[in-house]
Amino acid sequence: MKKLSARRRHPLAAVVVLLLALAATGGLYAAFAPADKAQADETAQSLAIEEGKKLYTVGCASCHGTGGQGTSDGPSLVGVGSAAVDFQVGTGRMPAQQPGAQVPKKKVIYSQAEIDQLAAYIASLGAGPITPTEKQYNPAGADIAKGGDLFRTNCAQCHNFTGEGGALTNGKYAPSLEGVSPKHIYEAMQTGPQNMPSFPDTTMPEQEKRDIIAYIKSVNGEESESPGGLNLGGLGPVSEGLFGWIFGLGALIAVAIWVAAHTAKAKKS
Repeated sequence: MKKLSARRRHPLAAVVVLLLALAATGGLYAAFAPADKAQADETAQSLAIEEGKKLYTVGCASCHGTGGQGTSDGPSLVGVGSAAVDFQVGTGRMPAQQPGAQVPKKKVIYSQAEIDQLAAYIASLGAGPITPTEKQYNPAGADIAKGGDLFRTNCAQCHNFTGEGGALTNGKYAPSLEGVSPKHIYEAMQTGPQNMPSFPDTTMPEQEKRDIIAYIKSVNGEESESPGGLNLGGLGPVSEGLFGWIFGLGALIAVAIWVAAHTAKAKKS
């Protein structure tokens, strides 16, 4: 009997088997990895909320209540969202030193990690504006001219034309926007802190917020220049006209008195 010759395997058979094995492994990873990642994210969020609650109990509960429900010394924080916490605590306004017509900006006492934990806890109390991402508030490529139009329409009444700030009623004021980070400007528009109205995305889309931030950085940033010299606080023609009237007219009166005095003295001699 003739011996049956053994079938030879195709040279690419091993490669095909290896690819099938890798595909199967990848399928298993795709099936299980998202669940593991979601569980890890949920665990990290739970830890952040837990740590944030500890920080809240020590630094905030005396005014805002043990559960954020508010007291006679502080408003409710239910539904303010993480963006409000990041703004208020990230600018040093909270915790407040003392009650008053308006809480001023001061030195920040919490690290950013602690602020994020506080924000996570407050956000767990009720849905509210979420802390923006860098993509949302980055003014790169924004329309500065359009931002100027939007700023003059919605903001200049309080912050004046270049964001230098201004006085309001009953001891309140619109703070200067000089040196304020784009993130905090965006959050202020989101949440409407203190006397400021809020501008949610339904009222003012993200792109318009970026345009306004670009305008503020252009006219009131660290690299902005004033070609006219002293800008007199950027308050516009009222202050500049008053300056010219008082000092310019005063100088003219002084010169006139000097000329008259010397003319009279010359006649006597």
